[in-house]
Amino acid sequence: MELTKDRQLQKATFGAGCFWGIEVTFRNTPGVVDTEVGYMGGHTHNPTYQDVCAGCTGHAEVVQVTFDPKQVNFDQLLQVFWQAHDPTQFHRQGPDVGSQYRSVVFYHNDEQRLMAETTKENWQQSPEFSGRQIVTEIVPADTFYHAEEYHQQYLIKRGMATCRTS
Repeated sequence: MELTKDRQLQKATFGAGCFWGIEVTFRNTPGVVDTEVGYMGGHTHNPTYQDVCAGCTGHAEVVQVTFDPKQVNFDQLLQVFWQAHDPTQFHRQGPDVGSQYRSVVFYHNDEQRLMAETTKENWQQSPEFSGRQIVTEIVPADTFYHAEEYHQQYLIKRGMATCRTS
């Protein structure tokens, strides 16, 4: 946790396909103070976008969310996460294929782990996922590698609201 200007801010880290789209989704969530895109969950130190896209570093493209728990709690962020992507697609989201696009919650403490596991079970039991298995990983957060600057707020910089063309 961070203490900033009389606010205790917390971090949450999610992988849900290409980080450009999920970053905008979280940035537009009330109570989110900041977002950064980057890489987590791999074995290579200081990976580049090209390294991660090659699929051999083990990293996922992620968004690290800094939030004010007085305005939005982790459970609410999890609801945004589950609704923003298809957690039944293994190592892909839409046209993006590879382990770097996997569905993953990187938890920063036991409370986040328990909430992520509980919401995953609840979503799995919902009619929406009847007959489809949620494959989202729930693993401890490790080193976050900040993506190259041109990836930060990528869609906003280009005046785009979404990655979708249709």
